[in-house]
Amino acid sequence: MLWTLGLAGCGAQREEAPMSGYLEADLVYLAPSSGGTLRTMAVQRGDAVVPGQQLYALDADPERLERDAAQARRERAEAQAHDLREGRRPVELRAIDQQLAQARSALQLSTSAWRRQQQLVEQGYIAPIRLEELAAARERDAARLRELQAQRELATLGARRLEVAAASAEARAAGADAALAGWHEGEKQRMAPVSGRVFDVMYRPGEWVAPGAPVVALLPADALKLRFFVPQRALPQARVGSQVRFSCDGCAAGLTARIRWVSPQAEFTPPVIYSNQSRSKLVYLVEAQPDASAALHPGQPVDVRFGEAQR
Repeated sequence: MLWTLGLAGCGAQREEAPMSGYLEADLVYLAPSSGGTLRTMAVQRGDAVVPGQQLYALDADPERLERDAAQARRERAEAQAHDLREGRRPVELRAIDQQLAQARSALQLSTSAWRRQQQLVEQGYIAPIRLEELAAARERDAARLRELQAQRELATLGARRLEVAAASAEARAAGADAALAGWHEGEKQRMAPVSGRVFDVMYRPGEWVAPGAPVVALLPADALKLRFFVPQRALPQARVGSQVRFSCDGCAAGLTARIRWVSPQAEFTPPVIYSNQSRSKLVYLVEAQPDASAALHPGQPVDVRFGEAQR
């Protein structure tokens, strides 16, 4: 009987002491890019959310007004660019045509008077100076006709190429301002990017939210990680990709995790770890991904052991 107890005692001594660790979560903090008053909060702590579900909304009236103003500037610039590409309106062309008719009549009249006076000068009835005056009037009416003909031709053309390009560039700039204002408006309300649960809510409706201040913290389904400290002598067993077993108070049996990162730097045993069986002051931080995290919670202390789970 004593021999049997002795063997059991030796087996118990050979049982490796568990390594201390805890569960930690990589939370997703959702914050607005600009400040504002919190209008609505659509979720509470513990709520399950799916991608695309609205979480909160801030006052977006300033961004909406800015977007409307930029949209109006874009429409004005586009209309101006379109107008510059077109010629004069038909009614304006008809007005120029009437002026052309008046100029032709005036030229015909001055030409006719100049020819009649030219015959009278040759016959000696009037002085040559009168003929010079009529010739000048004829040239004036001819120049006026050529001016109106050029205006008529110009009226059928659009504006200069650089003017059209400048108006088009102004329209694009206003469109970019409208898109930016729309983006700022969209940032005032936030949707859930991933599935998970609402871990914390930092503000309540009516409070002012500063730019970049998290409003909601989400706990994604795969955000839990196991962090434990491996003594220096056991470091060769901590290989990335290998499996470890862990247990915690009130948790199901047979929990496993897979190592995904091993710290390359040693550190002293943190004071938060209490273990009477610790044999080394130097430890290495190791992170592992739990294979199942449905019933686990951030902050839970765990005991970790190397080795595959028994089946």
